[in-house]
Amino acid sequence: MRVQVRKIDMKRLIRDEKGYILILALLVLVVVGLISGPVLSYMVSGLRAGHVFETGAAELYAADAGAEEAVWKIQNQVDIPTGCGGDLSRSYNISGVNGKNVDFTITRANNVTQIYRVESTATSNGTGTKIDAYINGTSIYGDFAGITNNVITSKGGITLKPGTEVNPSTGNHSPQADYGGAWPTAGELCDWYFEDVEDEESYGSDIMILNNDTELGPFYRDGELEIKSGTAGITVTLTGTIYISGDTLVGTTGNDFTLDLNGYTIFVESSSADPQKALSIGGHCTLVGEGAIIAVGDIYFQPNTEAGVTDPVFIMSVEGTSLIQPQGDFYGSIAGSVEVDLWPGTSLDYPETGFGVLNFPGCTAGRFIYRIDSWEVSRL
Repeated sequence: MRVQVRKIDMKRLIRDEKGYILILALLVLVVVGLISGPVLSYMVSGLRAGHVFETGAAELYAADAGAEEAVWKIQNQVDIPTGCGGDLSRSYNISGVNGKNVDFTITRANNVTQIYRVESTATSNGTGTKIDAYINGTSIYGDFAGITNNVITSKGGITLKPGTEVNPSTGNHSPQADYGGAWPTAGELCDWYFEDVEDEESYGSDIMILNNDTELGPFYRDGELEIKSGTAGITVTLTGTIYISGDTLVGTTGNDFTLDLNGYTIFVESSSADPQKALSIGGHCTLVGEGAIIAVGDIYFQPNTEAGVTDPVFIMSVEGTSLIQPQGDFYGSIAGSVEVDLWPGTSLDYPETGFGVLNFPGCTAGRFIYRIDSWEVSRL
């Protein structure tokens, strides 16, 4: 009897549960259906965001590599715009950085200060990341590159003799009188150039007679010096700075020879003025090669300059007058209280592409401390 009652109860329970499992299953399916779409969408969005983040990070690191390369170039003054003669911007490219193409530009703000703008952009598949930074350099010597930016630059007046041809005569790089930009003192330039020769012993004689092709420099002479050739036709090639503290004569007597500046500087510390010049370069010297010739006092410049038409020369009298009478066309820039007297049919021309790397404060490597003033990142 009891067994039968239990069977009846079980049948009733089973009958009462009919349809509940189906309803629960349907509810589960509905709920899963409702949440699966957003979950899948969220997963896809997450994957996309991860890809974008990964791509952005790779671009950022690539752009940073370009910016760091630019900073290194500036700090070491390697293949960058010098500012001398209007060379203010250069562009570069690095490929294969994290699979990205990197273009970066170094732009010098002007010819007077050591401020550079660095723009580095890494691109791939239509996207890109850009770094925009400003780098500032300071020097205890100052920055005087603006002086090299004109065919003639004078703190006072400029005297041009009749028949003198100066190019350009107007506009950019034309003669500039009463120059108001930064001008170095004799002490600043003495310190600058003495760094190049401070480890050299002073040459022991006031006359240097050259009889063979010679390399000269770095070279230091504490006192007056005359440089002349005992053998005709030889070539003297500078291999470093020439620093002479006293009055200097080059090629005013002796045999004809060629002086190749070879990118270096002759600096004369003497402050002598008329009638005794601090530096005289005469007609027994044929001048070739790009470089600088600087004296604290007066300069008399009368060499042959047959090859000078392709190699610009910067001439500066810091405190005196530069009297220029080359026996041929002169190609370059002259600074000082200037008097220019050219031979008939010759001309004074500023180099179309400016100077290369002159050994002159603001135009050359080293002796500057650089810092990053700003560093901004943006997505393109």
